[in-house]
Amino acid sequence: MTSRRKFIQTAGFAGAAALIGLPEISLAEKRPASGTTKPIVLSTWKRGLAANDGAWKVLSANGRALDAVEKGVNVTEADFTDRSVGLGALPDRDGHVTLDASIMDEHGSCGSVAFLQHIMHPVSVARLVMEKTPHVMLVGEGALQFALENGFKKEPDKLSPASEQAWKEWLKKSEYKPVVNIENHDTIGMIALDAAGNLSGSCTTSGLAYKMHGRVGDSPIIGAGMYVDNEVGAACATGVGEAVMKICGSFLVVEYMRQGMSPDAACRAAVKRLTERNPNYKDIQVGFLALNKQGETGAYAVQHGFNYALCDSSGNKLVDADFFVN
Repeated sequence: MTSRRKFIQTAGFAGAAALIGLPEISLAEKRPASGTTKPIVLSTWKRGLAANDGAWKVLSANGRALDAVEKGVNVTEADFTDRSVGLGALPDRDGHVTLDASIMDEHGSCGSVAFLQHIMHPVSVARLVMEKTPHVMLVGEGALQFALENGFKKEPDKLSPASEQAWKEWLKKSEYKPVVNIENHDTIGMIALDAAGNLSGSCTTSGLAYKMHGRVGDSPIIGAGMYVDNEVGAACATGVGEAVMKICGSFLVVEYMRQGMSPDAACRAAVKRLTERNPNYKDIQVGFLALNKQGETGAYAVQHGFNYALCDSSGNKLVDADFFVN
């Protein structure tokens, strides 16, 4: 027989779901995981395989998830051939590479940088913002000054040969329109659960290619590009940041998990919310990754083509995410 307390909890969840527009979910989707998979790390896109290898060196040695998500995406930031992350990426419309990054730990502490130039590892600057200042975000010249004061090297303002060629070609028409699944708006986001059962996340990007000078996307915005709640789970996003910011996407995924959804169902619900808020959703790509406290994972995207890397004790593999638009 269902207890009175259980009945009230169930009724309360249903009422809250109706009020805030949560999609209906099955009991299977709400049921807790039977066991915990840890450590585990997830990151967006194929580039996440190499990033996961970097993170796994920390996690497999019983290291902290925070260290893992920093060291993992450092691998991508240092790859000068990557056209969406780091100093080798595609520039803004004026020919400058500007970087955004964020990081968040199991205590809810977080730091971010936006519109940062000349620094190879913006996520590491974001971590120092979290650990050494009373602030959450530093931007532009202030972020650069902080980085230099803390020992980071100022790199030359020089485009990679591939990015310079692409930018000069773009200048011939100077037309801007994001192209679904083309590497001009693809962040790397990473979320991890360590052996101690603690969660952390990071996010780093050069943002939209050929964007207006000064544009900042979702990646450095806590709750948009990435969010961690150590009692519940963690999530990160990739794709067109403006669409993610309008729904506080990663925070929304975590809150859906708080209400009892599995990571997969939470990502699906967030994409549903996003498509309802964006009439042009067929022209953009956004993908979400989620990881809960039990080590369950989930992913979902607006369009076909989003994949992610998953690494645990069984190995490191690339997974194709389900999607909304056929």
